[in-house]
Amino acid sequence: MSMSKVIDLAPRRRDADLSQATARPAPARGLTALERRVVLERLAALPRGQLTLLEGGQRHVFGPGGEGPRSTVTLRDPRAFGAIAFGGTIGAAEAYADGLWDATDLPATVRLALGLGDGAAGLEAGLARLGAFLHRLRHRAIRNTRQGARRNVAAHYDLGNDFFSLFLDETMTYSCALFERPDMTLEEAQLAKLDRICRKLDLQPGQHLLEIGTGWGALAIHAARAYGVRVTTTTLSRQQHEEACRRVRAAGLEGQVEVLLSDYRDLGGRHDKLVSVEMIEAVGWEYYPAFMQAVTDRLRPEGLALVQAITVPDHRYERMKREPNHINRIVFPGTCIPSTTALLQAAATHSDLRLFHLEEIGPHYTRTLREWRERLLARWGEARAQGRDERFLRTFEYYLASCEASYQERYNGNVQLLFARPGARRAPILPRLEGLPASAAQGRERGAQDPRPQGRVDEGEREGGGYRSTGWGASR
Repeated sequence: MSMSKVIDLAPRRRDADLSQATARPAPARGLTALERRVVLERLAALPRGQLTLLEGGQRHVFGPGGEGPRSTVTLRDPRAFGAIAFGGTIGAAEAYADGLWDATDLPATVRLALGLGDGAAGLEAGLARLGAFLHRLRHRAIRNTRQGARRNVAAHYDLGNDFFSLFLDETMTYSCALFERPDMTLEEAQLAKLDRICRKLDLQPGQHLLEIGTGWGALAIHAARAYGVRVTTTTLSRQQHEEACRRVRAAGLEGQVEVLLSDYRDLGGRHDKLVSVEMIEAVGWEYYPAFMQAVTDRLRPEGLALVQAITVPDHRYERMKREPNHINRIVFPGTCIPSTTALLQAAATHSDLRLFHLEEIGPHYTRTLREWRERLLARWGEARAQGRDERFLRTFEYYLASCEASYQERYNGNVQLLFARPGARRAPILPRLEGLPASAAQGRERGAQDPRPQGRVDEGEREGGGYRSTGWGASR
């Protein structure tokens, strides 16, 4: 298989087991020697941490050591050098999927690579620019038109409900959890996130909530059951639609929850509240204005909308728009991670929405992704029994590990943006500021006025539609 070809995630057999990969690669000659030198020179620039590379009988150590991530990489096949030299991070991901290299700590390995940066010392520099040019040409052809969006969504979310059930929690929630306490289980943290969204939206019995991006129905079911709202939710994934409908029926909520198989651009009606959790990434940057306009059109004049989004820092956003990466090239075709500013600009120029509240919960994604990856590794045999081959599973393992690394390095964030239309009169959301220093006088005053333990959301504090936030400092 050519290293420049897009990986088809449909299960297929590999030519050889990983156990049959060569443990002592042949001496590098010719082009392979050049590729090897390029990769080793890149690794020599590691600014922190330590990477040990085992190449046959040779052992290379890179990085200053000390604090920072540490990992040992075992080279299984010298073709990995060419994949990385010409393919950069995409090539590294494909080489891992092909079993050309392994690591004792995969997230730490990716963190070390991220530490090289995007510039001349990074994996995308030098020979990798040649491969990047070809990747950009292919990437530009993947657009999220109505037809393209259905195709792109199906490429990931229709991989099979049975597969996703191997590593997601019982609610089948596929987005950042919120660990309000360190001892929370993944399911408890996902339910905490869903409830936090409902409270921010100030859902009231009898209101009509529109959800763009159903997932497997967890938020729609929770909002209907816990808050007495009517929910209309839509997805483009046929398998998610099927499972969400089944879960709604099992919950006895057919009269409250309607699950559609429709594009957000084709929805109608006006709703009291709107929510979209980690769906904006599949919209594509060209369509952010259309998305924000659709949000406005679907809301009543006094409506509220909450958009939860994976984000990149503003200074990386323009590069993200142009440059494909292993996620939107291999795992999620057509995706683009926005910056917070890009979303706010789209809302400001193409809607009457104004930002009412913003909360960064990205640090919680590190643990969420770690738990997903550990669950997948623990059920690897079951995944193989489903017909998933090694290459498919290693592709997914690398995807989860690289995302975990990107959040741990704060390369990515995750924000909940609460927007209000002009007629909205929602009470302010004033969080407690746990962990921030306060003067002794302020501490005494706060202790006298509010003796309750810090970090709890008290139902009594919801009077007037407001509530106190638990903050997000307990994710580690």
